[in-house]
Amino acid sequence: MKKRLINGPYLAWMLLFAIAPLFLVVWYALTAESGGERNFTFAHLLRVFEPIYLRVIWRSLRLALLSTLLCFLIGYPVALILTSRPFRPRAILVVLVVLPMWMNFLARTYAWLTLLEKNGLINAILSFLRLPPVDILYTDAAVVLGMVYNFLPFMVLPIYSVLFKIDRTLIEAAEDLGATPLTTFRRVIFPQSLAGVLSGVVMVFMPAVTTFVISRLLGGGQYTLIGNLIEQQFLTTYDWGFGSALSLFLMALLIVTGGILMRSRGDEEGGLW
Repeated sequence: MKKRLINGPYLAWMLLFAIAPLFLVVWYALTAESGGERNFTFAHLLRVFEPIYLRVIWRSLRLALLSTLLCFLIGYPVALILTSRPFRPRAILVVLVVLPMWMNFLARTYAWLTLLEKNGLINAILSFLRLPPVDILYTDAAVVLGMVYNFLPFMVLPIYSVLFKIDRTLIEAAEDLGATPLTTFRRVIFPQSLAGVLSGVVMVFMPAVTTFVISRLLGGGQYTLIGNLIEQQFLTTYDWGFGSALSLFLMALLIVTGGILMRSRGDEEGGLW
């Protein structure tokens, strides 16, 4: 009885804010209004696979994958640096990595809008150094830059937490056996950090593929991603059926991607034993 009372608020919360909205998304995606009634149909789902929308989906996946790759290439060395520092400097560096996340997401993105404009701080510094100005605002590069900046901590922190727990005696044993630093990293450190890498990939890829604020601000509305397309269907064209179908497709895509990555993580963890 006590267990039911404890679980009651959680179940009510999940029912109201998770299951009910999901049911509405499925309902609108699989029905269409005709003659004052809603009838079952696959028309909204089939519309998702039209060439014009497939191009939007492909652009979203391409930019999200590129952002995830850049976050990994930047984030892994940062996590290695964090784990190699003594306790007090490491704590300060971790706070510096997390600090941007304490700011409002929209404010962080607006800051890059100011930095990247023609008369912004970056071009002012380049002009002072007698270097040519950069003009990447409202391009794919600006969108990727915004994604990497906003989502980089989601890659660094999982990798850091796994690297921090690696048994240092294994590294010392590899060094005692004559392994070079590169071999030690390739054969000892990286295999044991794969769980953190896969977690970071999931935590970066999912918000990157669904974002619409970054592409709207830094892309200037010229680069429609799937998040922007879904937003337009609900708030501009009021085509809730197609918007729900896009949301359902994206949800299925993320579930499949996350499932594959988590299964790979389980296989890697099993292989370590």
